[in-house]
Amino acid sequence: MSRRTSVDIAEAQRSTYEAVLRLKDAPFIAERPAYFSPAAAAQDESNTQGAFAPFAQILLPLEYTNWIEESAAHVTSCYLGDWSSLHKVVVRGREALDFLAWLGIRDLSRFAHGQIKHHVQLDQSGWVASEGILCRLDEEEFLYTAGSGDWLIWQLSQGSWDAEIQDVSPDRFIFGIQGPAALDTLEKLTGEDLRDIAFSRSRMSRIAGVPVRVLRTGISGELGYELHGPAGHASEIWSATVESGGRFGIRQLGLRSQPVQHIEAGIATNGLDYLPASILTPGAPRQFRRGTPGGSFVPENGITDYFRKPGELGWGFRKGVPDRDFQGRDALAADAAEGEPRRTLVGLRWHSEDVAGILTAHLGEGELPDPMEVPRGRGPAFDQVLVGGQRVGVSTGRTVSVNLRATISLCVIDDDHATPGSEVVVLWGRPGTAQREVRATVSALPFKPDRRRTDVSAL
Repeated sequence: MSRRTSVDIAEAQRSTYEAVLRLKDAPFIAERPAYFSPAAAAQDESNTQGAFAPFAQILLPLEYTNWIEESAAHVTSCYLGDWSSLHKVVVRGREALDFLAWLGIRDLSRFAHGQIKHHVQLDQSGWVASEGILCRLDEEEFLYTAGSGDWLIWQLSQGSWDAEIQDVSPDRFIFGIQGPAALDTLEKLTGEDLRDIAFSRSRMSRIAGVPVRVLRTGISGELGYELHGPAGHASEIWSATVESGGRFGIRQLGLRSQPVQHIEAGIATNGLDYLPASILTPGAPRQFRRGTPGGSFVPENGITDYFRKPGELGWGFRKGVPDRDFQGRDALAADAAEGEPRRTLVGLRWHSEDVAGILTAHLGEGELPDPMEVPRGRGPAFDQVLVGGQRVGVSTGRTVSVNLRATISLCVIDDDHATPGSEVVVLWGRPGTAQREVRATVSALPFKPDRRRTDVSAL
């Protein structure tokens, strides 16, 4: 690809991105342009069905082969998936680190160059407002990638920090390569040994002369990496990755299967397994502007019943709330003094016979329940979890896992019922529909062995 062509692609990406944001309330296509991945040209070659769906602002292919093959690839070989839809913001300046340390609950006092940290951001009431991945690029420069960086951007604007933010979302691609063959694929792609990159670390490399950052991450619960690079070269690097991984069985991952791995790995996803508290503020994430959650859950206390405290999602502290200052700390300390949270995140394995009854209901007689999409539905869905007819939790992220040969979900549940092996009932279907009760068993998380920290020196 010529330099001129790559520049044209990069300029088109930013121009379209800015138009989508500026015209967010305009009619689709007629006034608001369609926005595709910077790798759309390469992806189109394998997207034989020509079907797309939105992930944030970007339209991505739904499937390349089929969802069964694609959602198993991170266990059997590896996949190449497109996370370019994530919001990407660079924070830089003399007080950038201080600002980020105040905004998130993680201790950033020991934060090496190239290191990656999960950055959970709270509102003043201690609810999770945003969360994503923070990477230290330089002494005073950090990259935050998340479903939305709007809360972070707004929070910086409310203070007097000596720091600035740059939205680089359309300028960079993010590709995920996850699975046991991920390292072999990337070493063939880059032509260099990458075994020095430890888990939650990153460094620069090159692909065909193009500078890219290689990050070792674990969203699949398996050995995995991300590639971050310039949007103008996204298609050529996508194609080169597919070619390099061909001998190792690589599969391209469509949007239909993308969220399955998160549930297998026990990772709650912003906007799907909980709603961020930022939706009530000017820092509301732009991708959550339409629709309402599905499922049988009926909130008793309003919108906050869809919010979560970090401890309910497994993101709390091991030894009490630390003394250092961060937003939401006082609220968490008050919760701890009252014995909160009293709920914890577990997994649920749904009874296969009950699930099959819903999937095949349209072949029999009687009232039809809400349909059950496979491998999982689009958008957030919250279902009531019952014991003896009483509400004890909320199930989210219901998905079919071909790796586990089971239907599974995450569940925030009362501590009294969180013991693995406990039997519960999930109420399937929106209120007013022909609801079905589905038996389920509490499971520890993750659902399958955690291989994110695989010792690559021994491979």
